[in-house]
Amino acid sequence: MQPHEHLVAPAPPPAFTLTDSASARINALKASERKPNLRFRITVKGGGCSGFQYDFALDDGAPAAEDMIFAHNGAEVIVDNVSLGIIGGSVLDYTEDLSSAGFSIKNPHATAKCGCGNSFAVTL
Repeated sequence: MQPHEHLVAPAPPPAFTLTDSASARINALKASERKPNLRFRITVKGGGCSGFQYDFALDDGAPAAEDMIFAHNGAEVIVDNVSLGIIGGSVLDYTEDLSSAGFSIKNPHATAKCGCGNSFAVTL
């Protein structure tokens, strides 16, 4: 390496991302509710068979100081700091098929899920 060359560290992975499908669904919910400030809130709560559960809600209130806002294609997701410690690096997706439709989180920290898929365990 030459003395004037500098190594640039790669950017860290995003703390949380949304797929195009999740963004489109959140934007559709905003339009149907006719609330332009509506955001999708994700909270991780203790409970369920495996230890933790995701809680999804529509939120038109002001974010708290400890909340992080992640945006994609006009959709915004709020995640509180404690929950982000459990789902950091995750991806929010929305899928539809003939039998079901819904949001899901692809969490790299999840080590187990219960049989019904409503709760999960993590190793941090």
